[in-house]
Amino acid sequence: SLAHRSGLILVHSSLQNCCMGESGQCVCEVFLPDTSFPADRVESVQEDSKDFFEGKLEDYLNELSDLTERLESLQNTTDRYIKLDFELLRIELREFESLVNQLHLSFNSSSPMIESLYTEIQNMTSTVNLLESYDKRNLELIRRSFAELQEKLEECQREQDTLSVITPCFFLSSGNCNHKGILSISKPKVVQINGDLSSSYVYGCWGKDSKPDPGYESMYFYGGSSSTIYGRYYQLYSDYEKLILRSYFKRYSLGNDKGNNYIVHGNAMYYQAYSPLRMGKVNLTSLQLEYRVITEASERFSYSFINDQFLDFAADEKGLWVIYASEQSNGKLIVGKINENFLDIEERHTTSVYKVHATNAFMACGVLYVTRSVDLTTDEIFYAYDTQTSEEKYLNVPFQKFRDQYSYLDYNPTDQKLYMYNSGYYVSYDVRFNKE
Repeated sequence: SLAHRSGLILVHSSLQNCCMGESGQCVCEVFLPDTSFPADRVESVQEDSKDFFEGKLEDYLNELSDLTERLESLQNTTDRYIKLDFELLRIELREFESLVNQLHLSFNSSSPMIESLYTEIQNMTSTVNLLESYDKRNLELIRRSFAELQEKLEECQREQDTLSVITPCFFLSSGNCNHKGILSISKPKVVQINGDLSSSYVYGCWGKDSKPDPGYESMYFYGGSSSTIYGRYYQLYSDYEKLILRSYFKRYSLGNDKGNNYIVHGNAMYYQAYSPLRMGKVNLTSLQLEYRVITEASERFSYSFINDQFLDFAADEKGLWVIYASEQSNGKLIVGKINENFLDIEERHTTSVYKVHATNAFMACGVLYVTRSVDLTTDEIFYAYDTQTSEEKYLNVPFQKFRDQYSYLDYNPTDQKLYMYNSGYYVSYDVRFNKE
């Protein structure tokens, strides 16, 4: 018999009617019962059985012994990864269940869609437990089911938002700035843990191209690390499903360069580079690198949640921006409009907000929005600066956080969402604007 020690594969063989053939070779009949999977290893056993029929019994046994050792070594390595992956699936399912419960409480009456989602989550939990003990190579299948479940959950969230939306609040078509600013932010939509499956990668970024080339409208990017200066590679995913499956189509390396605060705009990756402190730009097609030092930008002033965040890139309907502070501004936030062709700052606006008191900032329709912490579960947009009129005002637009601290928050004008990298998790928000 051939038994795999992992407990996943067990194949029995019985030797019957062994005799000496005319050529002097030992000839035996072998009975191999069917096994449902894995197909590739069954085929391997069938090929090895041919060698056995040809009389290479000793060679076969030697090869079998070597194969067993290699399989055990491979399986031991794979088990550690698979165990982690299945545990992460369970964590995500528990998070889905929590979100569905929140939706259920927010509705005044029962919803068939919510009941259906809850049933699906229970079924998927049972499926994950079964697959872990039965078929360790079906992770892609279960990931696809996760993507479908996530889409249904977001559809349910949109249904709730439609029911609860108030009259002045509405969603605009892409590129439309005919409104009076941000009115509210939706509840957080937790996509999943980062593409490296690492809970220690609490610093990073993710999102979409804010000015995509044709054919790349659905592309996502990600880069993460356990360090505030995470910057040696980033990954691109062709669409949302590939992001969920962690199946990137390109993985780029910045070589010996270091940086953070990635943003993709116009098929180029912009990031804070060291050292000296400067803006970095890499063309995603040609991989050509460009740099521009911002001499006035200071390394003394970072956001309150994270160190080493001195150049914060942002994109909106008006173009590409960089947010920083300087000694001349006494640590107050400065927002600069970037000339994408020359990688230079063509206009600057100094605000009255001290950078170290802010948790993050982003741009939408030429307006700088700054956030600060309220408590462990809530942040708020508390300040806005209009770069067109130089008008500034204080706001009170609260939004929930998935985890206490986050290292990345950016608005994307193509879908009017906020993308947050929250302690290793992908989180997004819908932005609602005020028409009055």
